[in-house]
Amino acid sequence: MELLQHILLFLHLLGWAIVLGGTLVTMRDNRLPKGALHGILTALVTGILMVGLASASDELRDPNNVKVTVKLVIALVVTGLVVFGTRRPEKVTKGLLGGVLGLTVLNVAIAVLWR
Repeated sequence: MELLQHILLFLHLLGWAIVLGGTLVTMRDNRLPKGALHGILTALVTGILMVGLASASDELRDPNNVKVTVKLVIALVVTGLVVFGTRRPEKVTKGLLGGVLGLTVLNVAIAVLWR
């Protein structure tokens, strides 16, 4: 069970890295990278799976539900921004890209710093 949790965590972090790195690279062009949608969906789904697995398992530590809720809301906002930017690339602005970057960094910071 713990191995599955670690695999999901790896995929979760990889998804956020794809969104962060890809958006940083394409910031000058005012466009979202092609992989941003896949990255955010990977991060969102694996995050939900990790919480479900930890909640259902007696071996793993129970998740902090307040922290999980805050992270989920941020992930859903980032998902909405990425979906919007992917479907309407002509509407992508520096503000949208900055929002994606800022919220991605905030989500990672909450994961690491909130104990």
